[in-house]
Amino acid sequence: MALCRFFALFLIHICLLWSLCLAEDPFAFYDFEVSYITASPLGEPQQVIAVNGKFPGPVINVTTNYNVVVNVRNKLDENLLMHWSGIQQRRSSWQDGVLGTNCPIPPKWNWTYQFQVKDQVGSFFYFPSLHMQRASGGFGSFIINNRAIIPIPFDTPHGDIVIMIGDWYKRNHTALRRALDTGRELGMPDGVLINGKGPYQYNSTLVPDGIDYETIEVQPGKTYRVRVHNVGVSTSLNFRIQNHNLLLAESEGSYTVQQNYTSLDIHVGQSYSFLVTMDQNASSDYYIVASARFVNESTWKRVTGVGILHYTNSKGKAKGPLPEAPNDEFDKTFSMNQARSIRWNVSASGARPNPQGSFRYGSINVTDVYVLKNKAPVTIDGKKRTTLNGISFVNPATPLRLADQYKVKGVYKLDFPERPLTGPPKLETSVINGTYRGFMEIILQNNHTKMQTYHLDGYAVFVVGMDYGEWTENSRGTYNKWDGIARSTVQVYPGAWTAILVSLDNVGIWNIRTENLDSWYLGQETYIRVVNPEQTNKTELPIPDNALYCGALSKLQKPEDISSATSIRGYTSKLLFTLMMLACAAMSILSY
Repeated sequence: MALCRFFALFLIHICLLWSLCLAEDPFAFYDFEVSYITASPLGEPQQVIAVNGKFPGPVINVTTNYNVVVNVRNKLDENLLMHWSGIQQRRSSWQDGVLGTNCPIPPKWNWTYQFQVKDQVGSFFYFPSLHMQRASGGFGSFIINNRAIIPIPFDTPHGDIVIMIGDWYKRNHTALRRALDTGRELGMPDGVLINGKGPYQYNSTLVPDGIDYETIEVQPGKTYRVRVHNVGVSTSLNFRIQNHNLLLAESEGSYTVQQNYTSLDIHVGQSYSFLVTMDQNASSDYYIVASARFVNESTWKRVTGVGILHYTNSKGKAKGPLPEAPNDEFDKTFSMNQARSIRWNVSASGARPNPQGSFRYGSINVTDVYVLKNKAPVTIDGKKRTTLNGISFVNPATPLRLADQYKVKGVYKLDFPERPLTGPPKLETSVINGTYRGFMEIILQNNHTKMQTYHLDGYAVFVVGMDYGEWTENSRGTYNKWDGIARSTVQVYPGAWTAILVSLDNVGIWNIRTENLDSWYLGQETYIRVVNPEQTNKTELPIPDNALYCGALSKLQKPEDISSATSIRGYTSKLLFTLMMLACAAMSILSY
């Protein structure tokens, strides 16, 4: 018995030692099985991409500084990469989930992503980044909560509500790809989904019977945090809830100055948090609406997304016409002015105790200036392509970051032009040479007739200005140098420009692209390479043990599925759990 008591005390001491070593940053483990399922979001059976059998996929819900481990099993019939949109992944572009940094996960393989949500809070989402797969699903919400010691700049809501909106085609992503490959437009989508479901039948002429729609149940008098993500293909959507104010509180990791909106334009790839108080009399349910913007309203009425907000004491079904979208047919500045009104809350804490605005971006000297101009699609070598600065990006067989790691020559050129090319457009793997700890000004110039949104991986950017016409040096006089919102995805209106500033302090190779899937698929992207001249693991984590190899490095790839090799930190976390169980058993022995 004495030996048992000695062993029990020994286990308890070991467990306490491991706890002290590993308690700093907790781990959150997820298993994702990505597969095809049959669903009928618009009333007709079609193939969609599900995560763990769900469409949309499960919510990742973690807290600042958590280590997130996601094991992804690819049960599709084509390569797969999962991208964590807006998650900055400090020091680790190895986990970014785009072709410039990662080899794809082959069918029937699994691969484990591991990254830390360092110093981040807010509303984000994940999605498959290859082959226009997001047009068929595979997306889900990614929430990062404040640590308990960091206050949020509003009263704690009664609950969280996730709403994923987006345009939707009955054709799956492979059919959409074939259309683009043959030079055709995708055309008008077949609908707008809300949380993977079609519209409520508010109008029997426009909406057929038998479509499953989203219903969100709420308690009267309570305030909820409503997180809205536009995960669609290419359509900007206006979001609104009948008879309810939307108090904007956060956008892609930055708390905003709190302002009420009756509706807000949410562009492809963007995420917002609203505080919505359920202050109506519940005489009936209320419409949740997501409708297309900058299109022919009468033609597009049939693709409006409609869900239902249901009070627990509601006395009947939603009724009457839908709440109206902004009537700005003859005022093209309405939406832009709305976007300009979204400001950073510089007095609120972000993920750390210091106020968000303490960065004081307006007083930092700019080291590099890039004007990135897109135009209408062009023909290059007989194929329809899209461009930035006259270059249509070609993804190499060997990912850029992997080529750097192994010094593979000729994979890409570090010569992306600072201004648009004057010659004919061309196909290139051309990359921006970023300066580590530099402060880059990027002007996104949209010389196309369609709305574009742009996303930069690995960073939040400061949105300092936007206007119609061509950007000039004098345009800097209109910049907001104090409380421009910091976010990862920004809109650029047709025939207009948007200026952003970004501090290049995150080492890696980071994708900058349009979020419009058709334009992205046809080449409207590039990468920013940020290298610390001093080799150190303090600014970039080493290549992961389970890295996949392809292209010129295919010979390094083991034939078996190597992703079963869990990282040391993941292993130690599981070991700690085992030791804790043993310690519990030991305590039972002691008490006995």
